Amino acid sequence: MTAPVDVLTLGEALVSLRSSGPLALGGPLTMHLAGAETNVAIGLARLGHRAAWVGRVSDDELGEFVLRQLRAEGVGADGVRRDPDRPAGLMFLERRTADLSRVQYQRTGSAGSALTCDDVAGPLAAGARVLHLSGITPAVSDSAREATMFAARQAAAAGITVSLDVNYRARLWSRDAARAVLTPLAGYASIVIASVDELDLVAGPGTDEPGVVAELLGRGVQTVLVKLGADGARAYTRDGAQHLAAVPVTAVDTVGAGDAFTAGYLSGHLDGLDLRDRLRRAVALGAFAVTAHGDWEGLPRRDELSLLTGNAAGTTLR
Repeated sequence: MTAPVDVLTLGEALVSLRSSGPLALGGPLTMHLAGAETNVAIGLARLGHRAAWVGRVSDDELGEFVLRQLRAEGVGADGVRRDPDRPAGLMFLERRTADLSRVQYQRTGSAGSALTCDDVAGPLAAGARVLHLSGITPAVSDSAREATMFAARQAAAAGITVSLDVNYRARLWSRDAARAVLTPLAGYASIVIASVDELDLVAGPGTDEPGVVAELLGRGVQTVLVKLGADGARAYTRDGAQHLAAVPVTAVDTVGAGDAFTAGYLSGHLDGLDLRDRLRRAVALGAFAVTAHGDWEGLPRRDELSLLTGNAAGTTLR
């Protein structure tokens, strides 16, 4: 019998093709694994947690690339299905200026978008301490939306901690459509994570931060995390609120920072840290993420967590 994992997550993995300049000018592209849920799983695995990802990948070289990347990072992928009829989802990222990147997707009809309840049922039944979901998965297709809701219901009923990162993507659905799905989905969650501009997607339109937090805590959510980017993060529980500043670093690529934050927080949760130390680990992983190119490539191993503390910019450790 398969032992339960620490964190189970599900969603659509993408093959990310990155350009150092405008895509319209051509030039070399580098291939990376991308996807909010796989980013979180990799971040947790690097810290020594047992993380597994469930999804569908194309039955070709691109699907094999996704699986090889996950396995190389220690993420369990036994529940992944190869889909012979659908292609890999693609994400093109261009560095348009030194401070601005743009993303384009080719994911309609992808293998990942064909995720179903049946895909999720087996891995979920095997057990997990935490089920992590994002608001991206229910946006990619009707079947993926059903699978996400199914997983949340089953996990909550089984006493599994459910974590939800809102992760709104305007190119996938409207705010009204997102709110109609994410507000009830948040009702199954113990942990809700959102940027300030995403909070109203798990409550009524126009609701301010205190109002959203009060509503979520009143519905049974135990912790509400608000990502503030360069200003750090706030955490709310029934015992009050805490704020922690961001770790000052030189940012070279901000894609994936929010997923790294989530991985850090969940790692602290699994390790039994108090709220402030969970936040401290979360903002540390967010800082690691932005200091390297790629969604997850710069994330630390457990013995590297202190590297950003007490070392001045430009330090070389010998």
